[in-house]
Amino acid sequence: MDDLVEFLVARIMDDNHAYAYVADTLGGDALLDSHLPMLDLTEQLAREYAAMDPSDPRSEGVAYALRVLAQSYAEHRAYREEWRP
Repeated sequence: MDDLVEFLVARIMDDNHAYAYVADTLGGDALLDSHLPMLDLTEQLAREYAAMDPSDPRSEGVAYALRVLAQSYAEHRAYREEWRP
């Protein structure tokens, strides 16, 4: 699961850089306004899971949520099929 968290955070960082570039060059504020908060919340969830004790009763549900969210990057070369929920 640590690999999935690292993968997801890396993809979010890539997206943040791409959206910043779009905003700077094309003025894509509407795109940023709608997507950046979701990226931030997904990153927060991934980092909280990474810090969570495995015995925490929420860990299984959070792990499932991260697997679902990671599916949006299923076409990325580093995505692993075993991460599918």
